[in-house]
Order: sequence, then structure tokens, then C-alpha cells
Amino acid sequence: MIQWLDANTITVINGLAYGLLLYTLAVGLSLVFGMLNLLNLAHGTLFLGGAYAAAVLVAPDGAWLSWVMALTLALGLGALAGAGLTVVTRPLARRGHMAEALLTLGLSLAGGNLLLWAFGADVRSVPAPAGLDDSVSILGDPYPVYRLVLIGFGLLVAVLAEVLLERTMMGATVRAIVADAEMVRALGIDTRKIVFGVLAVGSALAVVAGVVGGPMLGAGPGLDGQVLLIALVVVVIGGLGSARGALIGGLVIGQVQTLGTALAPQIAPFLIFGAMALVLVARPQGLLGRAGAVA
Repeated sequence: MIQWLDANTITVINGLAYGLLLYTLAVGLSLVFGMLNLLNLAHGTLFLGGAYAAAVLVAPDGAWLSWVMALTLALGLGALAGAGLTVVTRPLARRGHMAEALLTLGLSLAGGNLLLWAFGADVRSVPAPAGLDDSVSILGDPYPVYRLVLIGFGLLVAVLAEVLLERTMMGATVRAIVADAEMVRALGIDTRKIVFGVLAVGSALAVVAGVVGGPMLGAGPGLDGQVLLIALVVVVIGGLGSARGALIGGLVIGQVQTLGTALAPQIAPFLIFGAMALVLVARPQGLLGRAGAVA
């Protein structure tokens, strides 16, 4: 076991960085799905928009000012996109998942084609921030400093989500809406404002994930569909409406994806779905989801 870990330490750390990036993307998707039963298929396009924003705004030398500009723009545009999604999906709330899924799928396709028209078909790279573009030695192997920072960023998002959802009145209300929105409305609480806020924050996190994930994944056509599919797997494994579940799901899929690619590349694309199938057989509501959460 020790020998195996020594040989695959870099791959495991890569899986940790990738898994926490997936968590940053998926946590908002999970909460929105749990609160609204809204399957937002435009979530991956928001991620890709953030990646392109980083590719355009971040200076070739990774100047910090350009990174601050990219992240600030990502937060603003993500929040606006979430607000827009709240408005356009509200009239479909009583028509079920299919209408909402088709609407957000249409928005995703339109957004993807708009990005393709604006930035072309070439894959664009994103430089790491100045000073974080070097490598450190881990067990004698070089490892990018930025990916270690990405791990720290993902952990920071996880801690903030835990504090906000578990230690504040707003978080208690969000959890109550996930558990029983009708009861919360019966108590006289205006759930629309909270839903609006969660969708705005979740969308902003998706765009920010695209920005910070740019140096790792780049920006190019098709990335939106790839990350959306994997984020949905993360949400299903973790359980709808559970931020902690999204964290566990992201870490699991991060390791499955990176170790699978390194050790069994022929079957790697199928391993994440195999992991999802195993979880659903043992626990259909996901690792930390509520029984009966899926309507």
C-alpha cells in the first residue's frame, strides 16, 4: 500500500485539486436542484464563460490585477445570470422538470454557440497568477504550485458553505426549503428571495470555478458539456440539496477520474458512471441525500 501511494501521490493530489474544483461547480447546482427541483443544464455554459473570461482578461504574465478583474467580472456576471435564470424559469415552475430542462438546455446551446462565435474553435490556455506558476517538489517529483492553491481555494469554499448553511439563520432557512418548501411558505417566509439568492450565488460560483479552473483545464468548445455531465454525477452521488454531499461526491469523482485516467485509460470514461451506479444501488438518494428527495 505504501509503495502504491508513493508511486501515485501526484495523481492523488491531482484528483484532490480536480475534485475540489468540481465541488465549487456542483455545490450551487445541488442546492438549486434540491430547493427548486430545477435541473439547470446551462450550468456548464456558465463555467465555460468563466474560463473564456480568464483566457481573455488574464495577462500573459499572470499579473494579479488581471486576475482580480477576471474574478470580479465572473462574480458579477454569474450573479446576473442566476437572477436571469430565476426570472425565466419561474413561469415554468408548475410544468415539471421537462419544461425547465428544455429551457435551460436551449439556453446552454445558445450560450455555447455564442461563445464559439466569439472565441473560435481553438482551445485557449490561461496562465497561472504571477508567483504561482512555479513548481514545488513532492516526494522528488515537481508539482504545480497553482494546483495546491486550487486545493486551498476549494477547501475555503467548502468551509464558507458549511458556516453559512449550518451556522446562520439564512442557512437554516435554506436547509428548511430543501427539506419542505411548502411548510416554510406556510410559516409566512418569502422563499422567492432566498431562492433568488441561492441561484445567483450558485451561478456565480460556476463562473468563478471556470476562471480558477482555467489554468488546469483551459477554455474550448465542448468543455461546457463535459463539466456539466460530471457535475451532475457529483450531485447524484452526493445527494440533492446537500452541500456536504457535493463535497464528498466531488472528491470521489476527482479520484476516480484522475486515477482511472492514469491506471486504466481504456475504461476511464466509464468509471465515473460505474461509481455513480454503485452508489445508487446501495443508496438511491445519494450518500447524504434525503430518502424521497427526488420527485
